[in-house]
Amino acid sequence: MLLLPYRGESLRDATAELDAWRTRLDYKGPIHRAWLGRLRRDLEAEAVAASTSMEGVPVTVDEVRRILAGEQPRETRDEDAALVRGYREAMSFVLRRADAAAFRWDPELIIGLHDRILAGNWANGAGRFRDGPAFVVDSHTGEPRFEPSEARSVPDLVAAACERMEAGHPHAAIAAAWIHVAVAAIHPFRDGNGRAARVVASLGMHRAGFKLPEFTSLEEWWGRHLGQYYAAFECLGSSFDPGADVTPFLEAHIEAQLRQVRALDLRERTQHRIWSAIEDGVESIGLEARVANAAWDAFFGREVTPRYYRPLADVSTATATNDLAAAVAAGLLRPVGQGRSRRYVAGEALVPLVGARVGVNVTEADASARDVIVAELARRVITLSE
Repeated sequence: MLLLPYRGESLRDATAELDAWRTRLDYKGPIHRAWLGRLRRDLEAEAVAASTSMEGVPVTVDEVRRILAGEQPRETRDEDAALVRGYREAMSFVLRRADAAAFRWDPELIIGLHDRILAGNWANGAGRFRDGPAFVVDSHTGEPRFEPSEARSVPDLVAAACERMEAGHPHAAIAAAWIHVAVAAIHPFRDGNGRAARVVASLGMHRAGFKLPEFTSLEEWWGRHLGQYYAAFECLGSSFDPGADVTPFLEAHIEAQLRQVRALDLRERTQHRIWSAIEDGVESIGLEARVANAAWDAFFGREVTPRYYRPLADVSTATATNDLAAAVAAGLLRPVGQGRSRRYVAGEALVPLVGARVGVNVTEADASARDVIVAELARRVITLSE
């Protein structure tokens, strides 16, 4: 009997649509390198924040963005920052290993990813299978919802899951969804099972050539639709059954991927226009193009610190200080606080500058004016697509 069987025929239309999206996105033409880097950083921060927060790690997207840029937010505990960096390292490992000629799905791969996810924390069970019982509980009521496999069965079940992945699935999205639910059902570790399941799902997509962030940042979607995410696991029943039909989970997973790729395509095309406007606007007033990195975050209501800006712009401390001072003098940024606590937010000139560059007339410089610009650009993108 196959481990966690499914009915593939019900997934054909959805996987065909994903293939169409891959073709469309792969051939949409060259993408400006600076914009691609900015997009990937933002999506990475959102995906890491969503996946870690789903497991009870109390970090915001803004905190994650700063941690991944090398800054340690004062409000974030050291152990939480380590978990954020660990999750990013696991995803980076996925990218490095996905195309390796000698790649194989095997238990040591899963263990190695888990060790990175928990930042090597031995006390929390990083990089080793659990040796005791496990229970999945309702985060709101504390009541048990699912009893995973027995600890003594974990090594054999993980090996069987890897063998099933090596044997292949009809489509990458099916493989990704299946290994996601398999790892979650087996629950091989004491902690970090959800994060491990989501990381190996991304690996399944990367292995088959679905490498754009539109296809591999599903954590952010699930993080905003937790009810749907947990409901998708109900097909497993109340306790582990290797014969459970997981078709409902696969259907929900692939539908979520389609919804995410549609949403991210609209977002990317809308925000690309904003990035171009900011970059052109920055250069038009005599600032270096790299200052667009600070202006971009400020435009979307995020605070910028010198320590956060330095690695983004790849400049020295002195150059970062000069860049930010020049942006303040131009009215693009406004300083808040003093000394080491100094940070920068949008200045009075920033939102009107973007509006003028994209042809949206705004008279205010606040978040409501920014929302007007974003909504109008999204409307234009949708109109062009019809």
